Amino acid sequence: MQAEARIKQARISAQKARLVADQIRGLRVEQAIDLLAFSPRKGARIIQKVLESAIANAEHNEGADVDALEVSVVQVNEGPSMKRIRARAKGRASRVVKRSSHISVTVAES
Repeated sequence: MQAEARIKQARISAQKARLVADQIRGLRVEQAIDLLAFSPRKGARIIQKVLESAIANAEHNEGADVDALEVSVVQVNEGPSMKRIRARAKGRASRVVKRSSHISVTVAES
């Protein structure tokens, strides 16, 4: 039994989100939530919401026991990037790239 939740175009770079995703991969659900709750990183809040959604999906759609769930797959892929312009000296401009990512969390019974 597996349940999945996704967020698309989350406003965080994939590189920064992967740092948090690597910490919770393979953990039991309650340990992962505790780790994310006390992490100071921005990605922890985003991934925590996706994880809680995956847990709710498993409980509601599959009838799974929440205490037996573990984080089986956490995928962070690059999303579209917004290109912006920042004014620089002498009439020049430089590009600002605002990156986004697609985050997918799958929980499964152990």
